[in-house]
Amino acid sequence: MMISATLFVFVAGVLCIAVVLAVLAVTHLYYMTTSRAVMDDGMARGAAAPIWELADSAGVVVRSPPESRPFQLIVFADHSLKSFPSVTQGLLDLLRTTSELEIVMLMRHPSDLAEGIFRVLGLGEIPVLAGSSALYGRYNVRVMPFAIFVDTEGRVRASSLVNNEWQVEQLWRLANVALGPAEVQAAGHRGRRLARAGV
Repeated sequence: MMISATLFVFVAGVLCIAVVLAVLAVTHLYYMTTSRAVMDDGMARGAAAPIWELADSAGVVVRSPPESRPFQLIVFADHSLKSFPSVTQGLLDLLRTTSELEIVMLMRHPSDLAEGIFRVLGLGEIPVLAGSSALYGRYNVRVMPFAIFVDTEGRVRASSLVNNEWQVEQLWRLANVALGPAEVQAAGHRGRRLARAGV
């Protein structure tokens, strides 16, 4: 009798824990798909961007922060970029109109399909880099296409999800606005909060 009562309490406890964990998981999953969560993606203006060195698909080493130009645009994208022709047009416009900007395509994983699509879209002269889920995580990027402008000091100058050409243009304008000390300080505070939250 005592054994069955103990077993009943144990099973009931395990089931209660399982229900609580399931509710938390569903709540977290719901939040991560909301527009509010997407607004928190990316990095704050003035934040210190990750430092990395990767070889592009041609074997040429690309570094961030940029060394040869004042700004670098990191485009987080894959084959789905073909569904955003307006974003492609914005990137092509930047390629044609500015020499101060290095543009790189950073994929989460290597993909011959994506590289072929980039060429078909007219983006063949942009270096294509294979990053990782961990690198995407350091930039706090979950959805694509995403754009982050970084300066030679390794500071984020603009960061956002992009769906249209005008958004690419606006981000480039914002990237050209000098950072104020308050922005750098606020970005540092936000970065520490995200680190504590496990982001």
